[in-house]
Amino acid sequence: MSAPHSAAGRRVTEAELAALDPAPLLAAWPYRPHLYADGAIAAAISLHHLRARPRSLTFVAEIVRRGGTAFAVDLPEPMPTPAQSALVREWLAAAASIPDGPSLTVDEALARWLDAVAAILGMRASLARTPEPGGG
Repeated sequence: MSAPHSAAGRRVTEAELAALDPAPLLAAWPYRPHLYADGAIAAAISLHHLRARPRSLTFVAEIVRRGGTAFAVDLPEPMPTPAQSALVREWLAAAASIPDGPSLTVDEALARWLDAVAAILGMRASLARTPEPGGG
């Protein structure tokens, strides 16, 4: 399988994506078009390394939708483990610094981004599973 391409079109390695911090991309939203490409993949890789489950992040996305980013950033444990919580809290805090604009509702945009990260995380998890003997 070939290396993924960044939104800029050049090949990037998983290590390069893992080293990318999505928080500055979130804080500069909507002026960072790479947030949904490189940023979401980088976030999923980081959470995968912390053994996060996609449904945990989907739950945080739903909290953002219903309670808002400001509410979610104050949650003591948004994710199941302290390391996962610290990472997600960084992203929530970065997004909380963005003012709503005429065409941008930060809460809905962040929730969609978190859902995208969860989808990528789920794909990584399904690809990482070892097939059962006998193909089942």
